Amino acid sequence: MQKTMTRLADGRELIYFDADDSAVRDAPDLRPLERGAPLSEVRRDPATGDWVTIAAHRQGRTYHPPADECPLCPSRDGRLSEIPAADYDVVVFENRFPSLARSTATGGSGSPDPLHLSSPGTGRCEVVCFTADHGLSFADLTEARARLVLDAWTDRTAALAALPGVRQVFCFENRGTEIGVTLAHPHGQIYAFPFTTPRTVKMLTAATAHRARTGRNLFEDLLAAERADPERVVLAGEHWTAFVPYAARWPYECHLYPNRRVTDLTRLTEPERAEFPLLYLELLRRFDRLFIQRGQTAPVAPTPYIAAWHQAPTRGGDELALHLELFTIRRTVGRLKFLAGVESGMDAFVNDVSPEAAAQHLREVAT
Repeated sequence: MQKTMTRLADGRELIYFDADDSAVRDAPDLRPLERGAPLSEVRRDPATGDWVTIAAHRQGRTYHPPADECPLCPSRDGRLSEIPAADYDVVVFENRFPSLARSTATGGSGSPDPLHLSSPGTGRCEVVCFTADHGLSFADLTEARARLVLDAWTDRTAALAALPGVRQVFCFENRGTEIGVTLAHPHGQIYAFPFTTPRTVKMLTAATAHRARTGRNLFEDLLAAERADPERVVLAGEHWTAFVPYAARWPYECHLYPNRRVTDLTRLTEPERAEFPLLYLELLRRFDRLFIQRGQTAPVAPTPYIAAWHQAPTRGGDELALHLELFTIRRTVGRLKFLAGVESGMDAFVNDVSPEAAAQHLREVAT
């Protein structure tokens, strides 16, 4: 892998990841861009202890542009985009409309009042473009390209975790307009948070309690139990296992764990990295085959999903286990799972599909 770092016209960092070590990446960004001034702030909810990011400047971000104006396509035929090169393998760059930024015009209240705690929304938000081809999805990538994306995720996890004030690095992909995606080009994002996210705090609390109760690691026991009774196992390799969790929140939700517990992407071995693309691509392709109507050979519309890497925070996360959670908000053909009263109001999920039935369906739609 070759990594080439450069700058966009407004000073944001852009990084090319190439399979070809001889690739030349010297195309300049010719756009007349001015440096942005993000207005990011994090405020603590005194009722829950959760940190909430306030980023009012994002209202003006790019929203569903036509394909010929996509800012994530290469710069070609006289049209300039976020990527100056005429082609690329994988690209990572600082988001032009970040929720969190290295410097922000909002300084936080500085108030000692425990009911009104806030601080600047310092951190970093990056965009990861998986391919230069606008019409593809992650599931269409070759194993070699998916491995290059994994290498980019790993590189950025290490770099962002080393930044001052960063407490957690989160790599993820949103896919589909139903999820809220505003750019159709195949891409994901990486957030470097100045706090440990609420879901991770819950996991840490559960893992700490399990250790105190049993003397063992929660996630090692969880994975061992699923592999021992594989009713919910969807895919199993030498180094990775994909299964539907026992208490799945979403109609179709699958977790992908390395069989050897590690805390983040940087700890994976070469054999684990080599096997990941095979299983992950197969899992994505099965998700795309979940909602094929009778008599058809292809889905009416691509399956909307969120793919989320859970990694330990930079401090105090030794009990956690790296894993990827993949889920769709579609519950059946033409119907979505909406987070209504109990889910949105009380964070108490109700699932319309049993995890065992979901796992069976995911096994049946093997490609």
